[in-house]
Amino acid sequence: MIRLRNIPTSLFLVSMTWGLALANSYEVAIAQGKKTIRIAIGVQDQVINTATGGPIIREEKLLEKYLPKSGKYQDVSFKIEWSSYTSGPPITNKMLAGQLDIGMMGDFPATINMTTFQKKGGGVNTLFISTLGISPSGAGNAIMVPKDSPIRNISDLRGKEVSVPFGSAAHGMLLRALRGVGIDPNKDVKLVSQSPEVGGSNLKTGQIAAHANFVPFGELFPFKGFARKIFDGAQTGVPTMHGVLVRSDFAKENPEVVVAYLKAMLEANRLFRSQPEVMSAKIEKWTSVDKEVVYMFLGPSGLQMLDPSIRTVNINALKGSVVTLKQLGRLEESVKPDDVTKWIDDSFLKRAIAEMRMTANGLQSEAVNYKISGNDALTKEPIRDAKKAAQIWVDGEPTIRKYATIANMIKALQGLTSQGKKIGSIFVQDAGQGWKLFASSSYFVRKGKEISAFLLEKDAKDFASKNGGQVSDFSSLQKVASDQFSRKNISSVQF
Repeated sequence: MIRLRNIPTSLFLVSMTWGLALANSYEVAIAQGKKTIRIAIGVQDQVINTATGGPIIREEKLLEKYLPKSGKYQDVSFKIEWSSYTSGPPITNKMLAGQLDIGMMGDFPATINMTTFQKKGGGVNTLFISTLGISPSGAGNAIMVPKDSPIRNISDLRGKEVSVPFGSAAHGMLLRALRGVGIDPNKDVKLVSQSPEVGGSNLKTGQIAAHANFVPFGELFPFKGFARKIFDGAQTGVPTMHGVLVRSDFAKENPEVVVAYLKAMLEANRLFRSQPEVMSAKIEKWTSVDKEVVYMFLGPSGLQMLDPSIRTVNINALKGSVVTLKQLGRLEESVKPDDVTKWIDDSFLKRAIAEMRMTANGLQSEAVNYKISGNDALTKEPIRDAKKAAQIWVDGEPTIRKYATIANMIKALQGLTSQGKKIGSIFVQDAGQGWKLFASSSYFVRKGKEISAFLLEKDAKDFASKNGGQVSDFSSLQKVASDQFSRKNISSVQF
């Protein structure tokens, strides 16, 4: 669409002639001989694993830093338009209407986006140009029940009403989880489509037996205290991710702008990794998602990796979404899993990486090795195994205290509370899978000085059955330590 502003009448007819030929997804304004390129970006502020593609770039003015200023852009000004949505489908609609040039969304909505453009784009496609947050195991999607619900596992959902945003990655995860325990989603449960806002409200008031959702709501709702997670998407082992799409006409006309956006994203990744607590607090202000939840997803040993590369695991996620969406009747039978590869284009990302003097392998290494490390805040011993580590976020402190073991964390916690310190959140890692957990909603097995954490009570019981030890929740674990604690000698806690 061409929008002409402040153009003399004598130029109007000429402008209309070439304007029709140039109409596409981006806005060109002519003012005093200078071209203004609109860059309209659709984000999902509350979907935390898109933070480095949206709010961080926007609020830290990173795109402005990298926009081209020479060559054909020497006499160009840019008009950057940001808009945020709660899910991917509205972004697809806006992109299709030419109102957005760049959009970010999860694997299922991205698949619908690309196949919809193939059918309705009038010769314009969308290109999948970069990954944002990714979980190779599927962590981030979750099934939740009201906090005080008697439901303990998925098998208990038989005959119940369960809600989920239809067509989302969480929808696919829910179907796999139900079938995994022999529940027919079409016969044995009543599935209804509910947005995160509606599903959260119904969990809070107990009007729904269970609600499944994507990042960050599977952690956010339990953190808010009105829900309990009974299934994590990581249990499916099916990868999930969010990524960046761009209209092909915009990318063809302004490839340097697309590269500039990806450079900004690469810097946002580095910025978050360099100061995760600071950036988590900033993101809380920008998005209203609690900093602890942001940190859980993107911090060291978090639920999501920030690896922008488009690798086999990403392609498999998109292919898998085709299969599931066809089962849901959301894609035509003629769409094949391999079709998504037609619209994957990492050439812009490769150029951005090269111009930033980075390497794809180096970025992947950074993502994979972004684990809890350093020295124990209590004993000063090195943290050698991130799966055994624990962390305490003390209110008012700029950085999180980290510990080599849960036992050390429990000891330190007794000391901190006796000093009147206000404890924000406590994180532990699942002993089996390494998933980051809130200690308050985890299960533990204590055997002598060894304490192991688990997301699921069943896993804790199985571990105790095989290895010995006593299963408890976090409050019980704290009580044992409190009963033993001496203010004069913290080492008197016998863990």
